[in-house]
Amino acid sequence: MGKVSTGFSMSLDGFVAGPNEDFQHLFAWMMGGDTDYTVKIGDREQTLKLSAASIEMYDNAINTAGALVAGRRLYELTHGWGGHHPITAPVVVVTHRLAPEWVQEEWPVTFVTDGIESAIEQAQKIAGDKNVVIASTTIVQQCLDAGLLDEIHIDLVPVLLGEGVRLFEHLKVAPVQLDGPHVSIGKGVTHLTYNVKK
Repeated sequence: MGKVSTGFSMSLDGFVAGPNEDFQHLFAWMMGGDTDYTVKIGDREQTLKLSAASIEMYDNAINTAGALVAGRRLYELTHGWGGHHPITAPVVVVTHRLAPEWVQEEWPVTFVTDGIESAIEQAQKIAGDKNVVIASTTIVQQCLDAGLLDEIHIDLVPVLLGEGVRLFEHLKVAPVQLDGPHVSIGKGVTHLTYNVKK
């Protein structure tokens, strides 16, 4: 069984989304490198420009991900990533409601209505030996509160946003002790990986 991990681009003042769900400053590093890196999303391709350190980090994230867990709000904001999340893993959505009508039958998505523990358990079955990746801030907080998160990966971006969405704003179990970080420096970003002490 793999790890339960999460990864977010974060501003220096702790925001993982700017006001009005603005991500332009947080994701600018993905176009600031010197090497083309093509990501296949369903039947389309997107080319990023990454540094060597960022390519190594991105390859590792994609190759080790076996399932992605998201909250209902993120899933609907992205319109289910058109049925194909960029890391190409099946998606588990934590929700209290039935699937939206626009979700297509062939999309690799599972809707879980009986809580975070059940969602992680189902995601681990889907992922097998690979990692379960948590994609929503509220789900990250729930996993930390429940003692389910093993690893936190932060792509620290040199920008101060002043306001927006914080990743760790509503923790019930703080303080949470971490080991690390493992540090890798890309162009316009510092990649930090921490293990959650249990």
